[in-house]
Amino acid sequence: MTPDEEKEVRARQRSRALVMGLLLGALVILFYGITIAKIANH
Repeated sequence: MTPDEEKEVRARQRSRALVMGLLLGALVILFYGITIAKIANH
């Protein structure tokens, strides 16, 4: 693999990791919000 190709692969991995991190964060916030709403209704 040439250095340029390696850079491209790394950039793709980084962007995928960023997207996965954001999705995970969004899920955590969603579950947190649902839990707070359930507690508030009781």
